[in-house]
Amino acid sequence: MGNYHIYTDGSCLNNGNNGTGGYCAIVQDLESDESIIIKGSQANTTNIRMEMLAIIKGIAKVPEPSKIKLYSDCQMLVNAINTWLDGWNAKNFKGVANVDLWEMYLKAAKPHEIKAVWVKAHNGNELNERCDAIASNEAQKLFLRIKNG
Repeated sequence: MGNYHIYTDGSCLNNGNNGTGGYCAIVQDLESDESIIIKGSQANTTNIRMEMLAIIKGIAKVPEPSKIKLYSDCQMLVNAINTWLDGWNAKNFKGVANVDLWEMYLKAAKPHEIKAVWVKAHNGNELNERCDAIASNEAQKLFLRIKNG
């Protein structure tokens, strides 16, 4: 069983109003001490969707099965993963936003042991800060591509 840390962040310009978003996941293999960066962008999205996509894309790069510590500066997502998700799933996600992404998360997470850990944003955590900068850059690049046609 592998042992991994995944740092994630999402960004969205004009959040919730047809914004352009970016995401980043840094996946660290603790046994080989190697890391990979997964990044991307989407139009018409929100910050939370970008953070969730970073988590899903990061987990998808980890071999099955593995132990994963997932670091996020989004307390809601950390609480959802650690505490609320089983209850939401049992109630068929009634009243929960972003069901499509939660279902993708459950599928990606199934073979793994995952513990989500909250890190305070913009507080000097090197990998969280790096993810933030990459996600913001991805959102900005997409915004400029769309703006400039």
